[in-house]
Amino acid sequence: MYKTIRWTLKQTTGQWTWKRTSAYRTICTTLVRSEEVQKSESDLDLSPDALRRQFAQMPVHRIRNFSIIAHVDHGKSTLADRVLELTGAISRNAGQHQVLDSLQVERERGITVKAQTASILYNYKNELYLLNLIDTPGHVDFSNEVSRSLAACDGVILLVDACHGVQAQTVANYHLAKQRQLAVVPVLNKIDIKHANPDQVTKDMQLLFGIEPATVLRVSAKLGTGVERVLERVIEVIPPPSVERESGFRALIFDSWFDKYRGALNLIYVLNGQLDVGQDIQSLATKKVYPVKSLSVLRPAECGVQSLLAGQVGLVACNMRNSKESIIGDTIHLKHQSATAAGTFRPQPPIVFAGIFPVDQSKHVALRSAIDKMVLNDSAVTVNVDSSPALGQGWRLGFLGLLHMEVFCQRLEQEHGAEPIITAPSVTYRVVLRNPKLIKQHGKDTLEISNAALLPEPSSILEYYEPLVLGTIITPTEYVGQIIGLCVERRGLQQSAVNIDETRILMKYVLPLSEIILDFHDRLKSLSSGYASFSYEDHGYHSTNLVRLDIQLNGRPIEELCRIVHASKATAVARQMVHKLKDLIPKQMVQIAIQACVGSKVLARETIKAYRKDVTAKLYGGDVTRRMKLLKQQSEGKKKMRMFANIRVPHETFINVLKR
Repeated sequence: MYKTIRWTLKQTTGQWTWKRTSAYRTICTTLVRSEEVQKSESDLDLSPDALRRQFAQMPVHRIRNFSIIAHVDHGKSTLADRVLELTGAISRNAGQHQVLDSLQVERERGITVKAQTASILYNYKNELYLLNLIDTPGHVDFSNEVSRSLAACDGVILLVDACHGVQAQTVANYHLAKQRQLAVVPVLNKIDIKHANPDQVTKDMQLLFGIEPATVLRVSAKLGTGVERVLERVIEVIPPPSVERESGFRALIFDSWFDKYRGALNLIYVLNGQLDVGQDIQSLATKKVYPVKSLSVLRPAECGVQSLLAGQVGLVACNMRNSKESIIGDTIHLKHQSATAAGTFRPQPPIVFAGIFPVDQSKHVALRSAIDKMVLNDSAVTVNVDSSPALGQGWRLGFLGLLHMEVFCQRLEQEHGAEPIITAPSVTYRVVLRNPKLIKQHGKDTLEISNAALLPEPSSILEYYEPLVLGTIITPTEYVGQIIGLCVERRGLQQSAVNIDETRILMKYVLPLSEIILDFHDRLKSLSSGYASFSYEDHGYHSTNLVRLDIQLNGRPIEELCRIVHASKATAVARQMVHKLKDLIPKQMVQIAIQACVGSKVLARETIKAYRKDVTAKLYGGDVTRRMKLLKQQSEGKKKMRMFANIRVPHETFINVLKR
């Protein structure tokens, strides 16, 4: 076969040097992979009836449930593609890369934002194994997807890029897996790239995680090199699920999404017993009962089955209608049977909040329906009713980060045709009240404020608190000075700095959440030429000095534009706001004074001049007093108009100021 390839290339190019090029290697590797897949497929009968039979007869000791975890762009989805090809779940010539990244936003951005499951069969030492694979996101904003995926796993593949090495989210995901006491299969990817340094990266993994270099597998997910060994190591290292098939049925819901024909679909991990089509199941949280309409496993396309056994992962359609009925982390059991909660997953609280409003109030119901369907698919998002005098009725949504918010809104537009107005993201502050009347009114002395318009008067507040995060930054040493300067500018406090090797350093900073949700990540990437990585986790609240920044137009406060800022940043934010408003508010018949104030103190001001009609244009001569008389009359008319006129601020101005 290889001689034929060389001879063909020689006839085409007239030279033998092609046998050393990447084209030759790629063609050979492709043919080898094609032969491996054909061999794997020939060993298995993958017809629907045969698959149902094999799933129904699969013993627990031959089941492995595992996830692939890694930093962004380290090759998780590509490795998943090779695994699916090797096991015959997808065709080698499917013509589609990152098969499990099925959303349009994932393909446009090149990242995984939604964990995807695939149940595959693999023949190892003449025994058939069921492998339930979950491809997880790598960005810190989607750590909730990783967390809930690990609730249905007994082990993980820890994937590390052999070129970039261990990065911030690699560290976070590793500790997340160890907290759940999961088995870890360390894998180095992209060893085929010429500037890969696998030896150094394995030393870094030993230093940071205590992983022995000899246990680290080296693969190229792009070319398929070493993927078969990864599956063998998964079977050898990761234990089978600890479940009981003889007891009553019990399962954990760890994902859900909406289908317009079947309603809410739930992805479950069966902990005990067996579930059959036609049985009635009950939610432990809501106590509602549902008939099981259909059961299926994902390969990654749906494959219908008649029953699901303990240890398996499958999809249940049971006439659930909305997100309030389908709760991630809920336990389901058979009707008239008692069951205890699985209790293995707790959703993360949101840390970034933004208002979402319809462009027109006539589209309020349609946007509400779209948000309900999206929240069913993304359980980390919280929804509360909100209203604005400028934008009308809407909702205040909580997210796990800025990218999480952007992806959610992009999916609203792409998947549901919605046109939402998104206000600038904010965080939740805490205030301790000193006013007894307010304490009695609210029934407590501490309030959580995410909307500046609801902040009490400063005289009623005893103390302010703002949320902090513990950030992990891994960067080449030549950029350390610039990154430290950025962190100091954002009011960061360094906790530690550890040299990973001669060229990279790991730093931990405590940073205010409000300082990183907008452009911190972009600035970090810019300063480090794209080499630094960043992840963060919640670090509680601490006392701080906050002020409410009010915007006034001719002395009249505009509540929709007020915001909460740190006292040290108030002047800079005030100047930025008034400059932006000066450009956005159109000229009117009266002069408009734009002021940014903290209490009674004006921090910044801009003036929009009024339209001025030339009342002296018709004068063709005469004494100058006639000109002065007309100008005086115009001036007095303007003054009188300013006293009674309402300043017209267009709806688009509020949208442009409030949105990001």
